[in-house]
Amino acid sequence: MGAARAVGLLLGVAADAAFGDPRRHHPVAAFGRLAVTAERACYAEHRLVGLVYTAGLVGAVAAVGGLVERAGRGRAPVQVAGTALATWAVLGGASLADEGAAMARALDAGDLEAARIRLPHLCGRDPATLDLAGMARASVESVAENTSDAVVAPLLWGAVAGVPGLLAYRAVNTLDAMVGYRSPRYRRFGWAAARMDDLANLLPSRAAALLTTLCAPLVGGSARGAWQTWRRDAAAHPSPNAGQVEAAFAGALEIRLGGRTIYPHGTEQRPVLGHGRPPDAGDLTRGVELSRVVGLAAAALCATLAAVTQRPYRSASSAIGGSCGSSASGSHSPRRPSVASRHAK
Repeated sequence: MGAARAVGLLLGVAADAAFGDPRRHHPVAAFGRLAVTAERACYAEHRLVGLVYTAGLVGAVAAVGGLVERAGRGRAPVQVAGTALATWAVLGGASLADEGAAMARALDAGDLEAARIRLPHLCGRDPATLDLAGMARASVESVAENTSDAVVAPLLWGAVAGVPGLLAYRAVNTLDAMVGYRSPRYRRFGWAAARMDDLANLLPSRAAALLTTLCAPLVGGSARGAWQTWRRDAAAHPSPNAGQVEAAFAGALEIRLGGRTIYPHGTEQRPVLGHGRPPDAGDLTRGVELSRVVGLAAAALCATLAAVTQRPYRSASSAIGGSCGSSASGSHSPRRPSVASRHAK
């Protein structure tokens, strides 16, 4: 089972790199439409309603993943295919890199209008209020955060929880991007989605920051700067997770992130991360390269994790034959813990 899951994860990563997001009938987009329909049907300014909404959608998606995982039991090719398709569907590494590179070209050309058109593909900030420097900063922060949210986190959840983990994580992250805001409409209704996303990303965000530190020299960055800035500045960020990888990216690229941040729902004064200069188009290009390298490192790490931690299934008859003291009920089973929109908030 472990080898099949590992191979499926790697094939999904390869599919994302080769083909990017599906151009039509993207399953994450379909989930987003379902979430919008469910919100219209049950919205209320109450945390409990939001909790039922979030738990119902995530639980349904996890159940679908469980059926896919069950179909692959004892059939390695089926498990490989199911894991590969799910991984491809939930990863956003290729589209993130493409959007980041396109934004870097617009910034490098000084094309303010083109950059403002592209910014909503990367994050949820108001492009009309930003100049070229502001969009460079917003883009680097978005690339950093989404390296964790759209690449490292789904791979980690896939490694430890298979297809249910892949799909449930993407459902949680998508709901957070849709309703997990502090705006008047979603402050209560979106509370559960935001808190669930915080919990799901506690470990992945820190793994992403560590990988950023280790991979920084591969793109001409500073591992020491990434480590120091991560450890010093990450805790000041209002998000328990976004600040981890944003601080690591700031240190790795030797730039300064954070500051006044304008969203459609209001303005926030974010803490400053790093002591370098403000980012420019070249820093965004290096940030995209760093994101790609971190994604490859995460794929290798998670495939190894899946291979070494998942025990193969054994049938009851083989269990009996292998140990005269065993019963049929002693056969092994796997241990399974539990883009449409990838806008950084």
